[in-house]
Amino acid sequence: MTQSKVFTVFGATGQQGGAVVRYILQHLRFSQVYRLRAVTRDASKSAARDLVELGVEVVEADLNNPESVKAAMRSAHTVFAVTNHWDPQVDTSISRAQVEIAQGKTLADAAVANKVELYIWSSLPRIGKPHFDSKAEVEEYVRSLPLTSVYFMAGFYMQNFLVLLKPTRQSDGTYLMTKPYPGASGSTVLPLIDIRDSGKYIAPFLEDPNKYKGERLFAATAGYRLDDICRVWSDVTGTKVVFDEKGDILAANKLSEAQREGLTKSDGRGRAEIGYYGTGGEDGARWTVEQVEGVGERLATWDEFVGANEPWFE
Repeated sequence: MTQSKVFTVFGATGQQGGAVVRYILQHLRFSQVYRLRAVTRDASKSAARDLVELGVEVVEADLNNPESVKAAMRSAHTVFAVTNHWDPQVDTSISRAQVEIAQGKTLADAAVANKVELYIWSSLPRIGKPHFDSKAEVEEYVRSLPLTSVYFMAGFYMQNFLVLLKPTRQSDGTYLMTKPYPGASGSTVLPLIDIRDSGKYIAPFLEDPNKYKGERLFAATAGYRLDDICRVWSDVTGTKVVFDEKGDILAANKLSEAQREGLTKSDGRGRAEIGYYGTGGEDGARWTVEQVEGVGERLATWDEFVGANEPWFE
C-alpha cells in the first residue's frame, strides 16, 4: 500500500506530538496509509534529527508566522495541532493565553486554507484556568470552521511524577508526595495518562472520522484519587509513600514563574471543586477508554507506569 496521505504533526519533538508520530510509525495499517511530516521550530535539535533517522519528513514552522504554518500543512490530509502555553520563548508583552489563542487560530486557519480533511486539536476544557481556557477558546473557534475535527483532551501526565511530583524522602524513611495544585486533598481525583499513549486516543477518529467528528476524546486511562496514587506507589515499590495534606507544588522550587502564575490564577473557582475535566469529564473519560479499546488498543495504567519506571527510590 502506498503512503498517499500526509499526516502533519505539530509539536513533533514534544511529548504529545512525538507520541503521535511514533504511534503512526509503529501501527501496522496507519504506517502504510500515512506519510508523516513532523513540524518543529528547530529542525537542528537532536529530537528532530532522530525523527529524520526514522524516515520522517521534518519541516520548520513558527506558530507566530502564519505563512510558515500554512506551508507546513501544504498537501496535508490529516493534522495534529498542539500549542505550548508554557513556551519559554513566548512574547511576554502580551499574555500567554492571548499568544496561545492566536497560535491556535493560525493553525486552524491554515488547515482550512489547505483543505485539510481531518483535524485534531489538542484542547482542554474551560475551567477558569488560563492554560485550560485558552485551548478551550481555540476549540470553540475550530468548531465554527468547515473542518472535520476531533478534540484530544490530555489528562494529567503520569510523567509529571517523574520530576515535578516525585516524592521526597522524610527523616523516618517514608516519602512524601506534595499536592499537584493548591486546594487539592487526598480525595481529589486526577485523570492520569501515560502521554506516550497519545496516538492511541486518536485511533478511533482515524478509523471512523464521521462517527467521531466533533467529539471530545478525554485522554486518561482512569481517574485516581491522590491517596490511591500514593497507595499504588507504596504497593508496587515496597516503599511507603504518603500524601502531604499541608504543602503544595508551589512551595517546591520546580516550577517556572509562568507555571507558578498559571496555577494561582483562576476565575474564582478552585480546580479541586470543579475537577480537572469539569462537568461530565469523568463520564467522558470512561467513554473514551471504551472507544480506544474498541479499536484494539490497550492503555497504560498507573501501577504499570510505576513498575516500568523503577527504581523510584534509592
